[in-house]
Amino acid sequence: MLDIKLIREHTDAVKEGVRRKGLDPSAVDEALALDEDRRKRIQHAETLKSRKNTVSAQVAKMKSKGEDASALIAEMRGVADEIKTVDDLLRSVEDRLQAVMLSIPNIPHSSVPDGRTPAENQVIAEWGETPIIDFAPKPHWELAEKLRIIDFARGTKITGAGFPVYVGKGAQLERALINFFLDEAAARGYVEMMPPLMVNEASARGTGQLPDKEDQMYVVERDNFYMIPTAEVPVTNFYRAEILHETQLPLKFCSYTPCFRREAGSYGKDVRGLNRVHQFNKVELVKLVHPDRSYDELENLRQDAEHLLQKLGYKYHTLLMCSGDLGFTQTKKYDLEVWSVGQQKWLEVSSVSNFESFQARRMNIRFKPDAGGKPEFVHTLNGSALALPRIMAALLELHQTPEGKVIVPKVLHEYTGFEVIG
Repeated sequence: MLDIKLIREHTDAVKEGVRRKGLDPSAVDEALALDEDRRKRIQHAETLKSRKNTVSAQVAKMKSKGEDASALIAEMRGVADEIKTVDDLLRSVEDRLQAVMLSIPNIPHSSVPDGRTPAENQVIAEWGETPIIDFAPKPHWELAEKLRIIDFARGTKITGAGFPVYVGKGAQLERALINFFLDEAAARGYVEMMPPLMVNEASARGTGQLPDKEDQMYVVERDNFYMIPTAEVPVTNFYRAEILHETQLPLKFCSYTPCFRREAGSYGKDVRGLNRVHQFNKVELVKLVHPDRSYDELENLRQDAEHLLQKLGYKYHTLLMCSGDLGFTQTKKYDLEVWSVGQQKWLEVSSVSNFESFQARRMNIRFKPDAGGKPEFVHTLNGSALALPRIMAALLELHQTPEGKVIVPKVLHEYTGFEVIG
């Protein structure tokens, strides 16, 4: 959520930021109108309360002298009734203002390029060479079926499409990747966390899943819980409604969780195999940082994710997302994509984002400055390091042999206990 003071003082800039995301800025005007109405009602209520206090003092003084205060008492009752009416109207205006403020997206950072579509994202870095394979490589779903390590058909039988079952060495390889990612994160200073897989409405609202992404989440309606779409949601909410000390910053967490996404509207060839599934594993990195350091921390976070791709030997590139391809909550985002040998296309395996104070303001996560003064909102960041499905897909395709076997990358041998699948 944006600061209403920012909207008041930089209205045009906020509207332009909303437009840069390809969204309608009319909610900004509505927020300003409601804010002005709210402030007028607050002033009116304070005037009435001041009058009530004055009258109360006069009544007490008159009673002490034995004088008739009935007229003033009647006035005081009338003022009290009016205060209740004004307070009820004020709460209604404040509730509406809160709802409108939650509908206004975060605005892009000045370094984010303008654009409306993914085609306008900018490649800012590349690493690795295009693999040279002297045979016709298979896509990962064919390899997985032949090697009997991922069963898509039985996953569909058990639950539905998009719920694969990892079997045997496929399950072991998945677990190896998770442990490798967690160990590497720990070595880079992240504290591991194992959070709940369901969150309440306040948590989903805090990170911006509500009211923006309701259709993409699975809901446990009986208890009003949401299955997490990413560990970002419970981990970032860990300090919700708390005040930290500046000396605690930056806080760095890593978390492995299954993730659940409805992926409503997804269809076509891009959903084959592991390309787009409804339940998947991911290791997430989350940071709570000092506002002065957040963009330096964003670059460090990107390097932490890229470091894993380099150790695994993938060819990848880093995209700086254009304004129109940013999410509702982000000010700046990088996507990391690896080259799929079997599909001959790029697969996104990580998004690394800065939210500035947008999420922290919703969650009321602040810190006390060492120099004193009022508590300030932290800045929050997160990134996938890494999301497993497309990492697994690219790994199987990149390391396949002409005979249909898969050679396990050397960095994973200590985690798998085997070097070849097949």
